[in-house]
Amino acid sequence: MSAHQYDHGHTVAGWVGFGIASVGAGLVGAGVCFVSGLLIAGGFAVAVVALLVTWALHLAGWGKGPGTRPRDEWGWRVRESGASAGHAGCLGCRLAGRGRTAPSSRTAEVAAGGSAGGSVDGSVRGEVSVGGESEAATAGAESGR
Repeated sequence: MSAHQYDHGHTVAGWVGFGIASVGAGLVGAGVCFVSGLLIAGGFAVAVVALLVTWALHLAGWGKGPGTRPRDEWGWRVRESGASAGHAGCLGCRLAGRGRTAPSSRTAEVAAGGSAGGSVDGSVRGEVSVGGESEAATAGAESGR
């Protein structure tokens, strides 16, 4: 049995990023104490490096996506097997261009010029409330403007 019962997300990416960010926070704190703009700027630069290193390790499979991992991948030194495809719902993977889902059928239909919710001539009909009174409105490509 494992020492912990839950997937807390302890990963190499998390621990390395935390360590680097702690050094950056220490530099910012020292900069505040010594009134040194150079130390404060250096601390923020180290924090940015921590973010980039953590992101790179996450994309290399040493991090974890949102949700619970399979139990055999709970150890913090275990490299994730499905990281190259991206994690569903993961901002870091989306920023890297991974884990994008196929467009929905509604999106594909609208992009293809389908008439879902519209009329045959491509206009969209709906109700518009102006000053509390409802009136029909039509917005089309050929509205005469």
